[in-house]
Amino acid sequence: MLDPTDTAIINALQDGFPISERPFREAAHAIGLTENELIEHLSHLKETGKLTRFGPMFNADRMGGAFCLVAMAVPEERFDEVVSSINARPEVAHNYQRSHALNVWFVLATERRERIEAVLSEIEAETGIETLAFPKLEEFFIGFKVDL
Repeated sequence: MLDPTDTAIINALQDGFPISERPFREAAHAIGLTENELIEHLSHLKETGKLTRFGPMFNADRMGGAFCLVAMAVPEERFDEVVSSINARPEVAHNYQRSHALNVWFVLATERRERIEAVLSEIEAETGIETLAFPKLEEFFIGFKVDL
């Protein structure tokens, strides 16, 4: 469970984060906190796993990179091992578990388009499991915000 302050922080910061000399101070002020209080709450949320990521979202395509959605059929007895291996890669933005033959889905983000194939080959060599790549053909921005 999140306390009311953590809920307010998460709800507020999903709308953006200031770009300024003291962004934490500016964001904290908008929420009614001090800069140190905001930093402490964010640190605690990350340490406890309630917040898995806090950082910018970059458009890899515009910077010459690429995104790719990837699916794998991972045997249940190897699920944790394979997902840990995938999650350890800096190119993996996030992943999902599905109740389907293709039970692991994740997003790769690379600095160069040609790196996608190399990363997929590395994952296959490391896990012994085939990857199915679904490269992004067109982007649709629908936004995503979860009000807590």
